[in-house]
Amino acid sequence: YVMLLTLSPYTPRFRDRVSPPGVMIRPYLNGFTIAFNVSQPNTWQPYVDSMHHFLAAYDDKVQEEKNIECVSGQYFIQGGHDSEEKKACQFKRSLLQNCSGIEDPTFGYSKGQPCILLKMNRIIGYRPGAGVPVSVDCKVQKGNESHLRSVDFYPGNGTFDLMYYPYYGKFTHVNYTSPLVAMHFTDVEKNHLVPIQCSLNGKGIINDLNSDRFLGRIIFTLSIGK
Repeated sequence: YVMLLTLSPYTPRFRDRVSPPGVMIRPYLNGFTIAFNVSQPNTWQPYVDSMHHFLAAYDDKVQEEKNIECVSGQYFIQGGHDSEEKKACQFKRSLLQNCSGIEDPTFGYSKGQPCILLKMNRIIGYRPGAGVPVSVDCKVQKGNESHLRSVDFYPGNGTFDLMYYPYYGKFTHVNYTSPLVAMHFTDVEKNHLVPIQCSLNGKGIINDLNSDRFLGRIIFTLSIGK
């Protein structure tokens, strides 16, 4: 009990061995296979509904009301006592452009060009990339590389801006919304199972550990029927 009294509820005591971040995708419904037929809306509507539900917290008006505009390209370091509430930077869903669900409410699923969102796991105090934004790329994980012909990334060129880091924890960074990278699979071979690996790239990132498929990368399968 006495030892517990010495621990802070706001920050971990030891942060000198913070592991690189894992990643996760949205939508995530029934495992890591996203399968649907373009001509059958009932097969892709659950993915679309999941995306809208997830992005509700990123609505532009919500972000403008709760969070502040920050300076792009640099870490947002906040001083003060550990218990002081920290400000959070705006991440508006409009930044996701063609994958925002604003102009195309189906996120491309109705056209066989699905959008998938990638987010890094939150790690208190972590500053990814050592001053250079971490980027994302995708490739066929195993099989015919020509089955994945085109992927667009948003925002920008598919990077996590430094201004969203570091994260200060759920007790003080209450309005924090994790930055996202949208991957728009605009040209994927139809009627095939296409295993895809999307990886983080940057200084200090580990993305090739065979024993952990979520550390710095994620593997999922696209199966798009006509």
